[in-house]
Amino acid sequence: MSKKYLFLTTLFAAFSLISPASAQQFPSRPITWIVPFAPGGITDTTSRMVAEEMSKSLGQTVLIDNRGGAGGTVGTEQAARAAPDGYTILYGTQGTMAANVTLRKNLSYDPLKSFMPVHMMAQSPTIFVAYEGAPYNSVSEFIAYAKQHPGKVTFSSAGVGTGTHLVAELFKTVAGVDMLHVPYKGSAPALNDLITGRVDVMFDYQVAVGPHIEAGKLKVLATTAPERMKSVPKVPTMAELGWKDMTTESWSSIMVPAGTPAPVVDRLAAAAHAALTSERIRTHFEKVGTSVMLQQKGEATPFIEKEIKRWADVIERAGLEKQ
Repeated sequence: MSKKYLFLTTLFAAFSLISPASAQQFPSRPITWIVPFAPGGITDTTSRMVAEEMSKSLGQTVLIDNRGGAGGTVGTEQAARAAPDGYTILYGTQGTMAANVTLRKNLSYDPLKSFMPVHMMAQSPTIFVAYEGAPYNSVSEFIAYAKQHPGKVTFSSAGVGTGTHLVAELFKTVAGVDMLHVPYKGSAPALNDLITGRVDVMFDYQVAVGPHIEAGKLKVLATTAPERMKSVPKVPTMAELGWKDMTTESWSSIMVPAGTPAPVVDRLAAAAHAALTSERIRTHFEKVGTSVMLQQKGEATPFIEKEIKRWADVIERAGLEKQ
C-alpha cells in the first residue's frame, strides 16, 4: 500500500468519524432562515411563527432573513450558494420551487438538485379581492367589466412567479379575461396600492388580506378554496360559481442546500414537525384558512415534481414570456 493511498484512507476515515459527531452537536449556533420575500406577507408571518416554535426544539434561535426580489429568486439563489451545514435554511414556495423552472430564463438553481426538502409546511387558498370603490361586487360582474375594458384592468401580486401571480394567470385563462399584471416585491406593497385603487384586483391569502377586509378597505369576490373558508363563511368558492379549475392552494416548504448531512436534515425535520403540529401553529393556521402539510424529506419530492409540471402547463397556456 502506497504512503499516498494510506494517507488518503486515513484522512477519509477521520472525516467519517468527525461528521456524525458534528451532526450530533447540531445546532451549536443560531440558524438563518432565508425568506425570499419582503416582510408583511404570508411567507413572513408564517416563517416567524414556525421559527419561534422550531427554536424551542433546537435550543438555538432561528433568525428570519427577508431577501425579496425577482419573485423570490434572489433569496433562493443566495440560499443555494450557502454552505450545506444546516445553518442556512430556505422558505420554499410554489413559485420558487415549481413555477420558476419554466418562468425564469437563467435560473441558477434547480429546485430538486440544488436543494433537499426538510419538511412541507402549509397549503393556503387565496381570496379574490378588489379595492373598496370598485364598480363590481361579484366575480361575474368583474368578468363582464374586464371584458368591456380589455387590457385596462390591473391585478397586483407579490412578484412574478409567486402564488399570488400564478393564480391570477390561471384565472385569466379559465375566465377568458385580459388583465395587466403589476408585480411588487411582496404582498404588503401590493395590497397598499390595491387599497388605494392604483390597481384593481388581487388574489392573496387570508393572513394578508384579512385585516383589510375587516376594516372595510377591500371588497371580497370569492375564494379558491375547495370549500368555504371558516374565516369568510359567506364568501363563495370559485367552484361554487362554476369555475372548478380555479380550486387551487399555494404551498410552502422548508428546504436546505443539497449535500446537507442526513443527520442534520433529520434534526431540522423533527423540529419542523414538532412546530407544525403544535397547538399554536394548528390554531393559527385554522384561523387563517391554512392547512398543515406533513410530508418530510424524500416524501416531499414527488409532490414538488408534480407541481413543477402543473405550473409549467399553466404558464405555457397563459403564454407568459420567460423573465
